[in-house]
Amino acid sequence: MIKYIDNVDNISSDKLKGFFVGWPNPPSEEKHLELLKKSAYIWVAIDDETDMVIGFINAISDGVISAYIPLLEVVPEYQKRGIGRKLTEKMVKTLEVFYMVDLLCDENMNDYYKKFDFFSANAMIMRNYDRQNGESS
Repeated sequence: MIKYIDNVDNISSDKLKGFFVGWPNPPSEEKHLELLKKSAYIWVAIDDETDMVIGFINAISDGVISAYIPLLEVVPEYQKRGIGRKLTEKMVKTLEVFYMVDLLCDENMNDYYKKFDFFSANAMIMRNYDRQNGESS
C-alpha cells in the first residue's frame, strides 16, 4: 500500500534512494532531504511495506500569488502505477489558492501536464550542472 504525506518530519535521508536517474550530477540523499525540507509545499509517496519514499513533488512559493513546481519524481520501479498522477493531483489541489502555478518540463511531458490544466508557454532556463549538489566542483 502507498501512503501520501505532506511533510518529511519523520523521514531520514536513507529513505530517499533511487531518485534523479540520468541526472549528470544528482543531489545526494542528504541534499534531497534538505530540498524537501526547504520547499514551501511537498507531497511524498511512501511504500508502507518498505517504509521507503518512492515518489515526491515539491513547490516553492512567494506565499502570496505564485508557486513553482520544480520536481516530480517517482522511483523507476514504481512508475506507471499512478503515483506521479496522485502526487500531481495533491499538489495542484494544495496550490489552487495561487493566481499562478508554473512548472517547466521536457517537451515530451507536455501532454501529461495538460491533464492537470497546465498549458504550454515560453521559458528561459540556465543550468549549472557543476553546482547541482549546492557546491562547486
